[in-house]
Amino acid sequence: MSRFYFSLWLKWILRLTLCSVALASVFSALLTAFVYANQGAQTLGSAVWMALFDIFKFWFAIFWSLALLVALFRSLKFVFNSCANGYKLVLQTCANEEKSETIEVVGYGDLIKVWRKWFMGIIWLVGVQMILALIFTTFFTSYSAVFDWFGIHVLYVFVLIAGYFSFASLSGRCKLTRVRKC
Repeated sequence: MSRFYFSLWLKWILRLTLCSVALASVFSALLTAFVYANQGAQTLGSAVWMALFDIFKFWFAIFWSLALLVALFRSLKFVFNSCANGYKLVLQTCANEEKSETIEVVGYGDLIKVWRKWFMGIIWLVGVQMILALIFTTFFTSYSAVFDWFGIHVLYVFVLIAGYFSFASLSGRCKLTRVRKC
């Protein structure tokens, strides 16, 4: 069973990363092009390219934070619609075992109740990781500020780590999900 969760987690990481980075890149490029056109479309020299790259980097961090939320929601649909190591997470219509039917193709509308529980689980797991990292950096490193080490990249790694544990606990926390053979 642990191979199933690990395989599912690796597929989820790849999908989440590609989706969030692609969305952030597209929106950053569009905004950079808008700023470039709005400023009169200067002749492209090295200074203009550097300025455009700086604008892109600035907006990429902001859009990546927003795109991560969208990618988290979209990736949950992928989790329920994919098979890994002979097992699959399935979503049921209701929590009652006798009346419940398995949803074969999970859509975005089916994910709302599961998404809230799963997302809150990720938030709590990331919070625990931040507390542990804060304790570790306070006692074992020479950082002078409390969150000197914290940034979007560290938060992203924490979300990825929390994703594994959230998948492992999802069928226990949410009565609508089960692990079945596929």
